Amino acid sequence: MSRSRASEVVVITGASGGVGRAAAVAFARRGASIGLLARGHGGLVGARQDVEAAGGRALAVPTDVSDPDQVEAAAEAVEREFGPIDVWVNVAMATVFAPVHQMEAAEYRRVTEVTYLGYVHGTLAALRRMRPRNRGTIIQVGSALAYRSIPLQSAYCAAKAAIRGFTDSLRSELIHERSRVHITMVQMPGLNTPQFEWGRSKMPRRARPVAPVYQPEVAAEAIVWSARHRRRELWVAPSTVKAIVGQRLAPGFGDWYAARTAYSGQLTDDPENPSRPDNLREPVDAAGDFGAHGPFDGEARSRSFQLWADTHRGWLALAAIGLAGAACAAWLGDGRGAGRRVRAALSRAGVGRGAWQEGTS
Repeated sequence: MSRSRASEVVVITGASGGVGRAAAVAFARRGASIGLLARGHGGLVGARQDVEAAGGRALAVPTDVSDPDQVEAAAEAVEREFGPIDVWVNVAMATVFAPVHQMEAAEYRRVTEVTYLGYVHGTLAALRRMRPRNRGTIIQVGSALAYRSIPLQSAYCAAKAAIRGFTDSLRSELIHERSRVHITMVQMPGLNTPQFEWGRSKMPRRARPVAPVYQPEVAAEAIVWSARHRRRELWVAPSTVKAIVGQRLAPGFGDWYAARTAYSGQLTDDPENPSRPDNLREPVDAAGDFGAHGPFDGEARSRSFQLWADTHRGWLALAAIGLAGAACAAWLGDGRGAGRRVRAALSRAGVGRGAWQEGTS
């Protein structure tokens, strides 16, 4: 990027809670100016306070990402306030936990409008500004579910897969144009976010993320790293790698395994409240600010070795070369020692040096 980190301008959709909220704080700690886009008033107020407390500047813009006009207006407002946008992060999502036969067409439409078309609208708004300047980064917050669908989240899985298809097409177009605008997708594992408190569910027990669960700060770390490195995709946790690679190698086994484990793996033992509000149509922060974390702090992991390894490939390659060199040196050294021991044994047996050399030459 041509500008300093202190003047970096970032837009985050879905910034009022969960991954978007954690990412806003992570960028703020680096001095960024951040446009916070979301529907909920309480969450936006809390996110702005968090960003300012972390050292960044914030502009909260109430926005429904399913409306392209609102997204475009929000982008204009951010650039009027802070200047040209450097990084655009698409996070906003909606989901419904239910088997397909209990889903309604309107629910599929709404999840698609928010979780897929919301990314399209955000990407288009970013491109209108970044392409003429020939710089900028667009980050699509994805999921292992973009590759490996699971039961009870057909609408969400379909939307994430659509985002991946859209992103791959756009990436090829940018390469064709020789554009310096970069687009990347960060594939997430199960995360401890409030989506399980505000998402619509038709299940008898409360929904939960598929284990192992990671804190949203792990996702935020991956997003911030992706803003400054031109990686095609970033796989954030071992579970992400297993799901994606497993789908490529043995999709039939993945179907069977998901059928066997993903129902219970997405439900707690606690009964669901069928009358609780959800955010499919309207924000639900009237009861307060949900923040970045969900109710699974007790089991959520705060670090991912996979993320560390994936973002330190150069160091790992150097370490591997060093270890290989040390192993070769040790092997050769041991070989020379073994040779000396053989020659000594032959000498004790009365075999002359010349005979040994001739016999072993």
